Amino acid sequence: MPDKPDRNAIEVVNVSKIFGSGEGQVAALDTVSVSIRENEFFTLLGPSGCGKTTLLRLIAGFDFPTAGEILLYGQDIAPLPPFKRPVNTVFQSYALFPHMTVADNIGFGLEMLGKPKDQIKARVAEMLKLVKMEALAGRRTSQISGGQQQRVALARALAPQPKVLLLDEPLSALDYKLRKEMQIELKRLQHETGITFIFVTHDQEEALTMSDRIAVMSSGKILQVGSPRDIYDRPAERFVADFIGESNFLKADMVGVSGGRATVKLSSGVEIPATLPEGFNPNGKVTIVVRPEHAQLSAAGPAASLSGTVENIVYLGTDTHFHLRLAGGEAFIVRRQNSRGASDGIVQGGQVGLLIGNDAAQVLKD
Repeated sequence: MPDKPDRNAIEVVNVSKIFGSGEGQVAALDTVSVSIRENEFFTLLGPSGCGKTTLLRLIAGFDFPTAGEILLYGQDIAPLPPFKRPVNTVFQSYALFPHMTVADNIGFGLEMLGKPKDQIKARVAEMLKLVKMEALAGRRTSQISGGQQQRVALARALAPQPKVLLLDEPLSALDYKLRKEMQIELKRLQHETGITFIFVTHDQEEALTMSDRIAVMSSGKILQVGSPRDIYDRPAERFVADFIGESNFLKADMVGVSGGRATVKLSSGVEIPATLPEGFNPNGKVTIVVRPEHAQLSAAGPAASLSGTVENIVYLGTDTHFHLRLAGGEAFIVRRQNSRGASDGIVQGGQVGLLIGNDAAQVLKD
């Protein structure tokens, strides 16, 4: 696939969607704007009811916005019905025809578009190879596994060569192991086809695994858009930090700002640097977030940022989680990768120091 250009495939401009009327009105989307680049794997991530599926349905044309514009390569498609949009959707339920073969399911959309038979045959063969289903071309979809049905649904949606493919939690019906395999497979398909994928999920791991960029949504709004690393390492708001991965939240006092970086004072009196969200210049008390793997345990003493008691030690194979109760009463988790080296003597009930490095803390918008 060629390098991804800066051209936008989809632009959502000040879109709102209101269901109901009068006192029963519900704002599913509240003045949402976002740009999705050509050839990008873009994920809408958030809890149930946040508006992500509503936004996907508006892009697909299954619903129409109450206000705002939806542009496809600069053309306003908000008034267009689904069949007039070069967009296809893969749903949670794959909606395959059980009485038809795998090949016939893949070619069905092309038949509806009136494509010549030889062109359909060639395209179906290409799609079967893409999703690695050549050996099952003649089998009915009622006779194949859930993971295989998902591949057929993807092939059918990709066959007409849409400019944008929408995926509404298509992995939710699969078991854990198969879901992990299909995450890698979806990313491969997106890379090989070069089609813009817009993926909806509430699963943070799916989003981090597959996405070029992620939009985190809550209560009908987009709170932050960024790469998986940006969203994980530099969350701008407490909701984003809490929703993505494990987080430690600490209260601190602002000391000063220099060069876009803050200095904050912890409850221990120790001052540490912290990253600031873009355009955010707080004063007074703030909340900072520190990921469990970004802090280190040490001997308690003046060199430590904080100190506390080890309440629990949880061994998870690849790493160990140390659950601390800090001197000020706050809970804190440190995650450390395991090795075959000897134990360092940290025991449940013991006193430890906590080191928070120069690039570990992030100030949050509360």
